[in-house]
Amino acid sequence: MSEIRVVIVDDHAVVRSGLKLLLDAEEDMEVVGEAGNLQEAVFRTRALKPDVVLMDVVMPGASGIEATPAVLREHPAARVLVLSMQDDPTYVREAFAAGASGYVLKEAADEEVVGAIRDVAGGGRYVHPTLGARLVAADAEERERAEADPLTEREREILRLLALGHTNQEIAKSLFLSVRTVETHRAHIMQKLRLSTRAELVHYAMEQGLLEQRD
Repeated sequence: MSEIRVVIVDDHAVVRSGLKLLLDAEEDMEVVGEAGNLQEAVFRTRALKPDVVLMDVVMPGASGIEATPAVLREHPAARVLVLSMQDDPTYVREAFAAGASGYVLKEAADEEVVGAIRDVAGGGRYVHPTLGARLVAADAEERERAEADPLTEREREILRLLALGHTNQEIAKSLFLSVRTVETHRAHIMQKLRLSTRAELVHYAMEQGLLEQRD
């Protein structure tokens, strides 16, 4: 079985040393390089072509999430496993959106870190179980919020002005938008709320308490 080649990216040398000892003790893993910032991570990835880049989130200059697309451009076959102290689901979502294949907490047991590296190296995805549950809950809450109020803040603002009787031209001027943009927002509002007349639009705005707000 071929070894999993790993580059460790963390701005703390003591953390890198500890991870290197942990991974080099595994028969199927080898730490081939270390980096302390984005520039070094890109350079090491380009030169060493690792299987897995173990990436810290908080680093000077650029975060690990910002660094992820940069290292993947250098070596698209690499898999990025984010190792972070941040247990907020938002970070997990951003990491995966940036191209990461896994997210594990620094407080995780050594066995979990090693297992996560094997998972992503084998083509899988990994999220710390607790974080995965929080992510699912956060996504469900966001969906519920969108179903309860499907409009964006900008759309609510335009809806309110429309219901108060302002024309598209007046709204465009007051919000520093083009008339075409206001018309597009208005169409989206009507579509999202399944409304067809201004009277229905005004009624909805009143129900939502939008007309009670002051200019």
